[in-house]
Amino acid sequence: MSFLDSLSISATGLSAQRLRMNLISSNMANINTTRTESGEPYKRKDAVFETIQADDFQTVLDEQNGTVQGGVQVADIIEDQKPFIEKYDPGHPDADENGYIRLPNVNIVEEMVNMISASRSFEANATAVRNTKDMASAALEIGKS
Repeated sequence: MSFLDSLSISATGLSAQRLRMNLISSNMANINTTRTESGEPYKRKDAVFETIQADDFQTVLDEQNGTVQGGVQVADIIEDQKPFIEKYDPGHPDADENGYIRLPNVNIVEEMVNMISASRSFEANATAVRNTKDMASAALEIGKS
């Protein structure tokens, strides 16, 4: 595995975690959105990751030639199917005839935990990039001696 391969794999992780952070921030920003374009409250969104695997002939051939591919990619962005939260608020414009409104299925504590996890994963990938760069610099210093 070359330096560029490890940088490429770390870059896929950085990109995936950035998208995850964007989804989390969208979930937190819409925690009080009771009506979207579809007329329903906002539904929590989450990313589904998958590994980039060698499953076709060209990829396997590249691996045999020394070109390593790997990393992670976003397979899908799904909407959480948990039920909406109902709250009694008869003065709200979206309240039904009984005075209840439906709030998004976003739990702020769950989003904070996911945000910390995504942040730590991003930092781990950034550290891998930095260490790869340091190894490449050290290898260049060996050549100067």
